Amino acid sequence: MYVYVRKIFSRVWFFPFFWNLGPSKFSYTSKNNTLKDTFCFKKFKIDQERCAMKIGTDGVLLGAWTNVDFEPQSILDIGAGTGVLSLMLAQRCDAPTIDALEIDENAYEQCVENFEASPWGDRLYCYHAGLDEFVDEVDEVYDLIISNPPFYSETVSSGNTSRDLARQNDTLPFTELVESVSKLLSYRGTFSVIIPYKETEEFIALANTSGLYVWRICSVRGHSDAPLKRSLIEFSRTKADAIVETLTIEKERHEYTEAYVALTKDFYLKM
Repeated sequence: MYVYVRKIFSRVWFFPFFWNLGPSKFSYTSKNNTLKDTFCFKKFKIDQERCAMKIGTDGVLLGAWTNVDFEPQSILDIGAGTGVLSLMLAQRCDAPTIDALEIDENAYEQCVENFEASPWGDRLYCYHAGLDEFVDEVDEVYDLIISNPPFYSETVSSGNTSRDLARQNDTLPFTELVESVSKLLSYRGTFSVIIPYKETEEFIALANTSGLYVWRICSVRGHSDAPLKRSLIEFSRTKADAIVETLTIEKERHEYTEAYVALTKDFYLKM
């Protein structure tokens, strides 16, 4: 059996100024002389020096946009990375079970540490396994499944093998993701995902073949003159007229729209 779980207990060990003061991102040297790369939100912090994929706009958008008004009792974060999505949802709702799934060993260990350092450690669990292993081993279903999946179909090279693998969608093909979600999602559950805008039609078609239908969709652009770049999509098992939204992030460089500020103000220090 390759899947294993590690229960996390709350243990806040970082300094209080992380909550509301200072820059959002900084580096420092820890007591054991390792360089730390830390991103601070209002109510938690993320260490990310061992993770290939760092904190970015996509993940924060997804964590803030995802609907939790229906009070999900169980949440699964597929491809957790730093654990930022799980932590954002822990801040936003009282779900007693929030499970994260991460295949990369370094990212898994860092995710565990970030959970331990958060105020919600008693609700957060981390599995170290691939999605296919997880589906085979786990019997329970989830009310909310969330994922910021890798989506580069072409070969990319950044000089960092771990980062390149994390960005390649052949490490978690959309087909495998959708089919797995269909098996793991509860009857009343929702699936929330962010993908490139150009992949929207194909992804929705894949989801439909697995009995998942668009409930909400939000197209995202960087500024008013920019093309649409991302799609935030929420699926359910019920066919309905989808709620269609558009979000623009910036008015000018570093001047954010009211809609973006309203969406992310509970998380970013400077919002």
